[in-house]
Amino acid sequence: MHTLVIYDITDDNLRNRVSQICKAFGLSRVQKSAFLGVLSSGQRKELISVLRGMIGDNGNIQIYVICRPDMALRVELGKPYKEEEEGGILVV
Repeated sequence: MHTLVIYDITDDNLRNRVSQICKAFGLSRVQKSAFLGVLSSGQRKELISVLRGMIGDNGNIQIYVICRPDMALRVELGKPYKEEEEGGILVV
């Protein structure tokens, strides 16, 4: 199933760590604070466990499971989000 992770975290270090965890689980950034990808139930449970241990009361993370038929109904408006590397530094 598709998994969408969105977060609102003001602490730069914590926000960057959450981003790196999402990438390590194979999720792709679709907006600055949103990652999307296909995870098994076990992978999703592990991701939730890791993120729960990191976040505490220092922000908000929401994780949504989206089935294939619902993903087919997705509408994306405007320019797609794209991460760019600039001189070896990831610009988001």
